[in-house]
Amino acid sequence: MFNIKSLKVQDKKEKKKEEDSPKIRNIKMQILAIAAILLFSAAVCPVTFQNDTFYTIKIGEHIINTGAIDMQDPFSWHENLPYTYPHWAYDVMIYLIYNLGGFLGIFISTIVFSCILGVLIYITNCKISGNKLISFIITIGAMYLLQPYITARAQLVTFILLELTVLFIEKFLENKKKRYAIGIILISIAIANLHCAVWPFFFVLFLPYVVEFAVFKIIDAGLIYKIRKKYYECKMKTFERLAKKDEKYAKKVNSTVEKLEELKTRQTKIIENREKSRKSPYKIRFYKNDAAKWLIVIMIICAFTGLLTPLGDTPYTYLYKTMIGNTTQSISEHLPLTLIENKEMLVVLAVLVAMLIFTDEKIRLKDLFMLAGLALLMFMTRRQESMFVIFGSAIATKIITDLITKYDINGLREAEKISVSNLGIVAIMLIAILISIIEVRPKLDDNFVNTSSYPVDAAEFIKNNLDLSSIRLFNEYNYGSYLLFEGIPVFIDSRADLYAPEFNGEKNEEGEYDGRDIFSDYIKTSNIARYYETTFEDYDITHVILSKNSKLNMLVSRDSNYEQLYSDSHFVIYEREVE
Repeated sequence: MFNIKSLKVQDKKEKKKEEDSPKIRNIKMQILAIAAILLFSAAVCPVTFQNDTFYTIKIGEHIINTGAIDMQDPFSWHENLPYTYPHWAYDVMIYLIYNLGGFLGIFISTIVFSCILGVLIYITNCKISGNKLISFIITIGAMYLLQPYITARAQLVTFILLELTVLFIEKFLENKKKRYAIGIILISIAIANLHCAVWPFFFVLFLPYVVEFAVFKIIDAGLIYKIRKKYYECKMKTFERLAKKDEKYAKKVNSTVEKLEELKTRQTKIIENREKSRKSPYKIRFYKNDAAKWLIVIMIICAFTGLLTPLGDTPYTYLYKTMIGNTTQSISEHLPLTLIENKEMLVVLAVLVAMLIFTDEKIRLKDLFMLAGLALLMFMTRRQESMFVIFGSAIATKIITDLITKYDINGLREAEKISVSNLGIVAIMLIAILISIIEVRPKLDDNFVNTSSYPVDAAEFIKNNLDLSSIRLFNEYNYGSYLLFEGIPVFIDSRADLYAPEFNGEKNEEGEYDGRDIFSDYIKTSNIARYYETTFEDYDITHVILSKNSKLNMLVSRDSNYEQLYSDSHFVIYEREVE
């Protein structure tokens, strides 16, 4: 007799077995992780814009309206000031977004870019580590550390492109498919136009792979062995020739043959020992991939893509000029990293070092090169902390996954099963929602433009009461971009390179740049290292706008030669009386 109840029980068992299959669990984990990452990545986006966003909009508008990149600055009142437009393509893109959706459109685009970055970090971590749960946890941590860098600036887009580069390199080394090589080349072209200051860093990502390949090539080449072998062979031929004339050289021929055989035997043992150590290394794992030689070819091709821009040689010279100038000494993001002031990074480094030193976990040679190089760059300039987090997260995921797998693989599998169970999915999503709410809550009252940081009302006063075509306004660095966004010609803004002699001048016979050092004049004046009246006289300043709590305002406010025209809670405007 047909038993319907038994059939239903059997169907339930088969369905349960299907749901518990590794393939289904992986799909569930993938969907769960991406959903939570999207939620958190959106939550970490700030509402208030940084100063670079304002000049980005105006530069994009200028390029669209003029239809050309004229390599001249149109926004400061300094005459004939050259400008390199280092991220012209990004400027155009942001202006088009602003033209369609205003500040809200830019905010939405930042959320989209942040979400893309978060998902891409997760996918790359999964590719390198092979574990989705650990990749998910590390990605959430990485996005938390990246909060200061998630903003409407060109760097956010280049983060995405650079992470995509690493993913394409890994894919290319795995299967050698040409589409990944073409993708890498296209990324190089994109970065050269979107943010040429970061373009040289694109090549840094290749170095760990190339150097690892070169190390293997040098070691496996056995140069010392080949040199000694050639020496003995030449020596033996000489003795053989001499032995035909004098028999006493016959013994030397035999002796040389023995030494040659001994050398070959020793080299065979060295190769055997080397292979054994590679299979069971102490701390550094060795992995040879012959496809890495093609990365060198790709690098060479990409080196010429810097010419595929309307900027001339700017992709090749921009970073060099920035590094030799003095602007990096006065801009906080260019200063060296101090760990005591960055406790999150201190904890990250301490955990990584502890895992590598106090456990028997091994690290791949190229990963060691990558971590060491990124750490060096980070300590040189704190802005590279973002690169350390993005690319170091994959290495950290790999180390943690290998460590857990070695000591408790069953525990990791159980954790994965629990994560994708109905209860686990609900719990993880609730935690993700809760953390996201905690991130979003302090930003609910924020505005796109912070009136305490940017002179919103003061800018309106200037436009309504002063002749913009004739005034020579002295303003401060941090809000100059907002002033030019409002159509007010500025003394300086956050395009630091524009106001440095390395960018607005030419090399003289002594090899130094003879341009105008407006940036240094501003720094000295604002820090009271130079008498303000000297600077104002040199530049024929007619009006001054200052933050009320600035050092310079304490002096100017007491000077009878300066008439106060406007004042609010944060800013004050003076008219300078010229005798």
